[in-house]
Amino acid sequence: MAAITRFEDLIAWQEARKLMRMAYQVSSEGSFAKDFGMRDQFREAALSAMTNIAEGFDNESSVEFARFLGMARRSAVEVQSLCYAALDVNYITEDVFKSCYEQAQKTRALIGGLKKSVLKNPHRPAKPLPTANT
Repeated sequence: MAAITRFEDLIAWQEARKLMRMAYQVSSEGSFAKDFGMRDQFREAALSAMTNIAEGFDNESSVEFARFLGMARRSAVEVQSLCYAALDVNYITEDVFKSCYEQAQKTRALIGGLKKSVLKNPHRPAKPLPTANT
């Protein structure tokens, strides 16, 4: 069984990175770009999902890693809620909403699955983890 030794190899982190890029792109256009409060919260939530996975990966215990994964998952949910807000004030179209919401949902699900896997044995070190190919 191959082991994951870098956070960049985690599929959940890779998808959270896609979510972050999408959030920055979407919030850089039109009225959304000028609403500094919503724009910044939208971006920070997506960025938080990605960075909490990385930060948690570097912890010494699975319990701590799982705690950070919980924060990352909640940040992905925050992006989903903010997608509704952006749609409701006509900052994004229905198509953009669906795309962004689905990426946040995919990210959320992967983080949740990773958290369950990490918690199966809370007393082992957080690293190494099995790869997706095993």
